[in-house]
Amino acid sequence: MGYTSLAVTDTGVVLCAFHARRLALAGPAALEDFARFAREAQPGFWTLRALPATSGARLQVTSRPASRLFDGIPTRAAVSPFAAQQGPFSKPPSPSGYDPVRAPGVATLLTSADGAELLESCSAAVIGWDGSELVCVPEDRPRVWSTAEAAVRARLSPRIAPLPASSDWPLLLVNAVKRTCPVSSPGRRPFPPEAAARVEALFRELTGRTF
Repeated sequence: MGYTSLAVTDTGVVLCAFHARRLALAGPAALEDFARFAREAQPGFWTLRALPATSGARLQVTSRPASRLFDGIPTRAAVSPFAAQQGPFSKPPSPSGYDPVRAPGVATLLTSADGAELLESCSAAVIGWDGSELVCVPEDRPRVWSTAEAAVRARLSPRIAPLPASSDWPLLLVNAVKRTCPVSSPGRRPFPPEAAARVEALFRELTGRTF
């Protein structure tokens, strides 16, 4: 079942083509409905869910609140509830294994089973900064297939390497609703504003009403 959450601005759907890629897995009917939504949607935040029907999957569109993330959000760490899986997987709607690791006012950084690597957060992908380059986790690490992370990988040529849980590397959370979110993590340096601005600029570039 296709499921995605997104933001719409005056200029269109943020990461429009990447949401289309996610929803295409639900079939042509869902993609047709998404094309119509993208053309007509008003600014705001939305959840789209493909529902099975006799003629194929169609989209259920629901207004949703803004992201629970905020700039400077504090973090904590926990082993990922999906640490035993291999590679990216489809975004699951709530209720899911992510619900128990989410809490108001904090972003949970999810780690490998041994706690050595960061994989994602409870509601966003994680991008690191090694002092000179953006860093995305290796492709085989278990995590939600993120529209925001996919865009960064495709367009900004990040270095692909493990994100060490115990380093002082700055971290940036990215998703399709909040877009970019620098965090406050004890022992980590602040994420460089100019690097975060590159990601924000990319998301603006990839905002539109067609795909």
